[in-house]
Amino acid sequence: MKILIGDDHLLFREGLRRLLEQLQGDSSFVEAGTFDEVLEQCGAGSTFDIILMDLHMPNWPGFDGLREIQALQPGVPVVVISASEALGDIRGALDHGATGYIPKSSSVKVMMGALNLVFSGGIYLPPGALTASMEAAPRRRSVDVSDRNAGYGLTQRQREVLECLRLGKSNKQIAYELGLSEGTVKIHVTAIFKSLGVKNRTQAVIAAAAMSA
Repeated sequence: MKILIGDDHLLFREGLRRLLEQLQGDSSFVEAGTFDEVLEQCGAGSTFDIILMDLHMPNWPGFDGLREIQALQPGVPVVVISASEALGDIRGALDHGATGYIPKSSSVKVMMGALNLVFSGGIYLPPGALTASMEAAPRRRSVDVSDRNAGYGLTQRQREVLECLRLGKSNKQIAYELGLSEGTVKIHVTAIFKSLGVKNRTQAVIAAAAMSA
């Protein structure tokens, strides 16, 4: 696994790398101390398996910078690890394509659990992100208690697929575990997005958390 770490604090990069080495011992690491260096590494011809980066690094252009990174590394998960726990930063990162948000204030145990989750394809969000992301979801229909009790109008099979999405499983894994074809899983995922009024897996995971609340 090839991992890009973007953070302007050398000590934090070193500490994060040591944690990652415990989780992914055979990984290789590339480090960047400014946003421009992150862009340079992303455009240097290498493809990363995951990008872990802070917000507000030197040369940080705002949240559109996340779009720039995704354009250079299409399909690569970008997870924000930041000292900021402001709802505006969490919402902004998610709205601009981040696939997770881990506060730097997290304990080592929480940090390792969060990293394990994102490495397995899941999405980690800090406390408070649920409310922020729901407020930010475009054209999200309001949902009352009776909707939650009814499972947001989802069928039993769709709720099973949604639970698999919450655990970060791919369509192929879901198909295998539920005994479905990948095509059928895609149909269920599309129906789930429509029923929940969401546009992507991140928002669906947030909705799944609300259903279990």
